Amino acid sequence: MKYFLMNIGCAMNQADAERIQSVFNGMDMTKTDKEEDADILGIVACSVRQKAIDKVYHKIHEWNTWKTNRSILTFVSGCILPDDKVKFLKKFDLLFHMKDLPQVPDMIRQYGIVTPLAGKIQPPKDSMNESNETNGAQDYFSQIAPTYTSTFEAFIPIQNGCDKFCTFCAVPYTRGKEVSRSSADILAEVEKLVLADYKSITLLGQNVNSYGLDKPGEEISFSKLLEEIGEIGKRSGKNFWTYFTSPHPRDMTKEVLTTIAKYPVLAKQIHLPLQSGDDKVLIKMNRNHNMDRYRDIMNQIRTILPEASISTDFIVGFTGETEEQFNRSLAAMQEFRYQMAYISPYSPRPGAASSSWADDVPHVEKKRRFHVLTQALEETSLEYNQRFIGKTIPVLVERADRKLGYLSGRTEGKVLVRFASEDQTLIGQFVNLHITSAVPYSMEGDLQSAC
Repeated sequence: MKYFLMNIGCAMNQADAERIQSVFNGMDMTKTDKEEDADILGIVACSVRQKAIDKVYHKIHEWNTWKTNRSILTFVSGCILPDDKVKFLKKFDLLFHMKDLPQVPDMIRQYGIVTPLAGKIQPPKDSMNESNETNGAQDYFSQIAPTYTSTFEAFIPIQNGCDKFCTFCAVPYTRGKEVSRSSADILAEVEKLVLADYKSITLLGQNVNSYGLDKPGEEISFSKLLEEIGEIGKRSGKNFWTYFTSPHPRDMTKEVLTTIAKYPVLAKQIHLPLQSGDDKVLIKMNRNHNMDRYRDIMNQIRTILPEASISTDFIVGFTGETEEQFNRSLAAMQEFRYQMAYISPYSPRPGAASSSWADDVPHVEKKRRFHVLTQALEETSLEYNQRFIGKTIPVLVERADRKLGYLSGRTEGKVLVRFASEDQTLIGQFVNLHITSAVPYSMEGDLQSAC
């Protein structure tokens, strides 16, 4: 029996998909990349953006038409708003919350599919209670190990949910309150990956640097967690890069930055979402920081980690955003000189507080602001990348490049680099590249040696 799994959304959804794979593999099923060959078809969905939800509706409509010719079972899970859940229940055979993942074999057995794993993994007694997010989240993290989709890059959830309630964001309504995973479990998973020669490890959370704040006196802080990972690197003698995403400016501390500076295995790359360069817009977004606070953090990063690449998030055309307020975002882009930024035209999501407000910035104006901010980003990204021309730097090779005869990988700062080579054995390995040219967002280099 074969299953097909589509992941739509962020790295946290990818991590969830890897645990779903473990459950299906444990049922003696085989994963297939061909939908038409699958007996069970599933989606890890994302309600955070309308475009992602539109993909789900398109795909389930297609799958349901197949049911007239053959027997298939469909399911959906992931990051889903209550309104979307109600609609999905009418279209999918199964809908389950990730905290109920250990129950999935029994759910499938109810459809007449006998599985070896059914009944062996049991959820906590009250896991069906929607209010019990804490035990449920811990349960599926600890009971079910992921089936990693890469042999050299892994994503480790350390925290789930969000307590920040930014007015544009639906995550608190799709994933619930912030829940920190056991640091012992996290560190055991990191050590296992390091000993297996994984080269890139990313710690995941909706507000990753608030790790442990929900368990005062019971769990270590985020900076201490990073320190423990640094010590794993020191003991192992292995070469790897550790990243984390996404942090919140409100919870970013100097201790986190000094810890990163101390250990080579903690990557010198910081993603620090800004969203807007205007204080009044930040208040309306309920970001709980202002530009002075953000600027102070950026100054600390530049002082403590001068070599770090820095990326961010911006929303343009948020409800009521004036031209003057947008220009402050443009000024922030130019001031902070980001290497990368993820820029999104604002679109309201049901469930988020701003969904009841007037979406009063015209689409054509949002598009213009997007292009203006993107042009500014291209200038700062090019400026950052040009610093490396003539230097030899380590790069983690990720895949065959779209350019024939080339491979591509990323620097410690997450900059894409391509180089001439057809040696597929280099994928998943560190190499030294001499950088010869740079454009916004990427560079090219010549292979010098494997690390």
